[in-house]
Amino acid sequence: MAEPTITPEEFRETTTRISDAVRRVIDGKDHAIRSAIVVLLAEGHLLVEDVPGVGKTMLARTLAAAIDADMRRIQFTPDLLPGDVTGVSVFSPSSRTFEFTRGAVFANVVIADEINRSSPKTQSALLEAMEERQVSVDGRTHPLPDPFLVIATQNPLEMDGTYALPEAQLDRFMMRISMGYPDADAEALMLRQRDTENPLERIRPVVSLEGVARLIDFAHRVHVSPLIEQYAVALARETRSHADLRLGASPRATLQLVRAAKAWAALQGRDYVIPDDVSGLVRSVFGHRLIPQRHAAAGRRQADPVPHILDQIVESVAVPVAV
Repeated sequence: MAEPTITPEEFRETTTRISDAVRRVIDGKDHAIRSAIVVLLAEGHLLVEDVPGVGKTMLARTLAAAIDADMRRIQFTPDLLPGDVTGVSVFSPSSRTFEFTRGAVFANVVIADEINRSSPKTQSALLEAMEERQVSVDGRTHPLPDPFLVIATQNPLEMDGTYALPEAQLDRFMMRISMGYPDADAEALMLRQRDTENPLERIRPVVSLEGVARLIDFAHRVHVSPLIEQYAVALARETRSHADLRLGASPRATLQLVRAAKAWAALQGRDYVIPDDVSGLVRSVFGHRLIPQRHAAAGRRQADPVPHILDQIVESVAVPVAV
């Protein structure tokens, strides 16, 4: 295997610059920022689920600005059509042929804002793009830019006029996170900083797209031992046989858990994955993919029993120990 194109020191310095740039706009949300960078490095997609006004879209826009990416925002509404997302073939009178007009999905970072407000037919326009990084229209395949990242947002509380994301769509998101409300100091700082200007306007790219490609290559080369692979598989298989779960984690989920763990390890300054990297990401990677049994929430205070079930699974699966 060829040597990585950047050194560990260059990787650490560049990812720190990206994180610092985003942090200048997104106050007090280090976990969300780090998760977004992990998904970028692991070539996944991110679902940000939270109430309005906590910075979901701003996180995506700031990350795109920091990496000098071509960014497109798609406002998902009930009247949005699949062709608005993927593109359409338009007849050209001059050439007397149909020419493909690219849709909004042809960008490095695609913000799918309020994705659950469009019909399942329109939502499904993203399925091929997210999995295969291409779009097929009228029998022709069109590759998407590289890197390609979808950051989707949705409000989990407002159900009127929304369509729940189907399992096939959810399974294509590597991670689901919540922004949460800022703490008091961060919210007060936001009031002072944004009273007269938008901090996003001050963000300048700290790395080129070629530099992002080198970061991704570095993260891909992080070593995963067979014991760690078996640990990830054991966690996934436990979700498929758990009595409180009707749908467990897919093989795609297992693959994305390991990819995310490699990116996380790289950000921690290691060139190898440890069990904590895997177990620490289980909630974010598996949580949105699982469907609990109807009886699972009975007697529990929380509306969603999945996080508690995943904690039980992590505690029950033996942690690998090198001999």
